[in-house]
Amino acid sequence: MGGQRRYGGGAGRTALVGVLTGLSLAVLYLAFLAPSGKLALVAAAGLFPAGAVVSASLTAGWLCYAATGILALVLLPSKSVALLYLIFFGLWPMVKSMLERLPSRVMEWVGKLLVCNLALSVVWFGLKSLFLPFLPSALSHTWMIFGVGNLGFVIYDLGFSGLIAFYTLRVDKVLRKNR
Repeated sequence: MGGQRRYGGGAGRTALVGVLTGLSLAVLYLAFLAPSGKLALVAAAGLFPAGAVVSASLTAGWLCYAATGILALVLLPSKSVALLYLIFFGLWPMVKSMLERLPSRVMEWVGKLLVCNLALSVVWFGLKSLFLPFLPSALSHTWMIFGVGNLGFVIYDLGFSGLIAFYTLRVDKVLRKNR
């Protein structure tokens, strides 16, 4: 995911980041509205900064993440949706891109799991009361949260890589052709 591709000139990149930010914010709003599946929708909102990284640059991904996060905190009635995006799902595309540049797959996965556990720690120990409605009642013990969280993260990261590959082959290819 970490290629230094560029989408058009400065105006083209800015427009792309703006569109991806708007789409990400729209999906976060759907997460607020949805009676269930909030976590999946917040995860889907994290795909848009990944598109910015692939199609423009790592900097464009950071801008998409920051703009979406700030707007979500200001505009969304549910701050828990915005915080989930800011703590992990919106941040992950850029962190993933940087970690996948490491020379060793072992170092890459150690870094990925460290980031996952840091995010889980912030959510569980710092913001537990905000996120309890998202969690099934069976996950009431800390060890269960971290065990299930790490397993879910590995599955999420592998799926996320597949979605990035799809985006690169299908969407980014069309964007480049139409510049």
